[in-house]
Amino acid sequence: MGAARKTVDEKRAAFRQLHAQGCFVLPNPWDVGSARLLQHLGFAALASSSSAFAWTDGRPDYSMALPDVLAHLEKLCAAVDLPVNADFESGFAREPQDVAGNVRRAVATGVAGLSIEDRDLDRPTALHDLPLAVERIRATRAAIDDMGANVVLVARTEGLLDDPRAVTPAIDRLVAFAAAGADCLYAPGVRGKEDIAAMVRAVAPRPLNVLMSAPGPSLAELAALGVRRVSVGGALARVAWAAAVAAATEMRVGSFAGLAGAMPGAELDRTFKAFV
Repeated sequence: MGAARKTVDEKRAAFRQLHAQGCFVLPNPWDVGSARLLQHLGFAALASSSSAFAWTDGRPDYSMALPDVLAHLEKLCAAVDLPVNADFESGFAREPQDVAGNVRRAVATGVAGLSIEDRDLDRPTALHDLPLAVERIRATRAAIDDMGANVVLVARTEGLLDDPRAVTPAIDRLVAFAAAGADCLYAPGVRGKEDIAAMVRAVAPRPLNVLMSAPGPSLAELAALGVRRVSVGGALARVAWAAAVAAATEMRVGSFAGLAGAMPGAELDRTFKAFV
C-alpha cells in the first residue's frame, strides 16, 4: 500500500480549517479502494461509515468489534492524503472513562475527526440519558486534549432516526454537547429546511453536519441554510450494492446487459497506480 504523503498533523490542520467557513461534502468510503477513488475525484476530506464497513464483512451495522474498526481506520488514514473523520459509533463503551480510553486508541490511528453517538446499545431504541451523554462527550474532549491532538470532536444525537418529529429534543441535546466541548454537531435524520436552519442557529458558531442519505436539498441550498458540512453515511455503499445486485439479478436469469455500465478496468488501474 502506498503511504500518504501528508503528515497526520497536516491532515488534521486541513480538516479543522474546512470547518471554519463555507460548506463541504464529506463522502463515506467503505474500504481503501473507495477511499482512494474519492481522493482521485477531488474531495477534500473523507469519513468512515460504520454501516458501509460492516457490509463489506457481510455483517449488519453495529456488529463490528473495536479492534476491527481501529484497524479499518488505520488503513484508511494511511491510504490517502485526505483527512479522515471516524464514525466511532457510541464509543464501544457505556461509561465515560471507558469511552475516553477507546477514543485514545482511535486518535492513535491518525484520524482527523471523530464522532460519538448518544445511542444506548444496551437499549437499541433508546438514547443515553442526557447527563450521561454529556459526560461521555466531556470525557472524549478531555481525552483528545490530553493527547494534544488537533482532532475535531463531532457529537451526534440519534433521536431523529427513531422519531423524525423530535427536532426540539435533538436541538437541546446538540446545544448541551456543544457546551461539553464538541467542535461539530450532528443529528442524522433532520430533513426540513426550517428544522435545519433552526439547528444551525442553535449550535452557532459551531458547525453543523447534515446527513444526506437520499435525494434532497442541493449543496448550495444547504450552504445557504448555514450548514458547514454534508456527509452521506452508507449511501454511497448502498448505491454500489444496488448496482451489483441489479447486474447479478440479470445474470441469474441469463442476461449480461447489466455489465454495460461497468467502469473500465484500465481506468481503475490508472487511478490506483498513482497511489502505489
